[in-house]
Amino acid sequence: MSNPTLIEVTRGALVESAHSGAVALSDSHGRLVLSLGDVERAVYPRSSVKALQCLPLIETGAADHFGFGDEEIALACASHSGSDRHVAIAARMLEKVGVGEPALGCGAHVPMADSAARLLVTRGERPSQLHNNCSGKHAGMLATACHCAEPIDAYWTPLHPVQKRVRAVISEMSGQPLGDEMMGIDGCAVPTWAMPLSSLARVFAVLATGVGVSADRKRAVDRIMAACWAEPDLVAGQGRADSVLMQRFPGRIFLKTGAEGVYCGSFIELGLGFALKIDDGTKRASAGAAMALIEHLLPAARGLIDKRVMRNWRGMEVGTNRSSAAFELALDRLKV
Repeated sequence: MSNPTLIEVTRGALVESAHSGAVALSDSHGRLVLSLGDVERAVYPRSSVKALQCLPLIETGAADHFGFGDEEIALACASHSGSDRHVAIAARMLEKVGVGEPALGCGAHVPMADSAARLLVTRGERPSQLHNNCSGKHAGMLATACHCAEPIDAYWTPLHPVQKRVRAVISEMSGQPLGDEMMGIDGCAVPTWAMPLSSLARVFAVLATGVGVSADRKRAVDRIMAACWAEPDLVAGQGRADSVLMQRFPGRIFLKTGAEGVYCGSFIELGLGFALKIDDGTKRASAGAAMALIEHLLPAARGLIDKRVMRNWRGMEVGTNRSSAAFELALDRLKV
């Protein structure tokens, strides 16, 4: 099954580029409210499931043991921009755990935010693992290992108890068995587990409703989401869609982007979750498709994140990043 075009990029009067993909919108029982494209093909959710990867940090008692509050929990769910604040909180997490930056297994990369990257250059500093957008997640995983008296060496590998817990959580929440054939290795070295978009959308509906999970897990999920709403800038960064929308609509929407054109979220009041994947992995297309869906289901979000205007280096408007006619028709027919 070939996926339809979801996003078109225009220049002048022509469509210059087109991005195909699939999108699923589900309730917590797995009923698809919207299904466009092949939503049963397994895809890697990448960073979109960091809230699930954070659950063992809460459920083992590690977060309480090390005195982690909203800042630390939000950063454990983050794909952060690498600002000074992001780095400082990641370092504080490690200090509370009693380990140093070399214990991290995520690797180093230049901060995601251009402003943070430029600041490093002006200081004559090199990026460390603390600047990795996943450093908070890894600090949380290290905290879990230390609290459970497990070795911290290779905590990121598939057979380590830390990753076995994460695998179990994702399997339980998604209803997918997650055999070894579904495993890949993420950019930050931890396993990533493929699943259909339909299942991934259901996961985010369950995050919104708590349907089918234990009372203890529901409390853990609520704590994670509350932390992200309390500290939305830590989940992504200033001006980024996840942070802007969760800051504007706390308790109403929960969002998490992932690499390679993945975007997921929960509509709390509607009890629905969505998951989408752009076939070519383009971020501008996944962001544009996510905003089209969000603005349709949460009209108050219209205009907050402008992904539609394409500008050149002089700031001139030269084109648009727009939903395709097929995607717009599917949204128009959507009844929730």
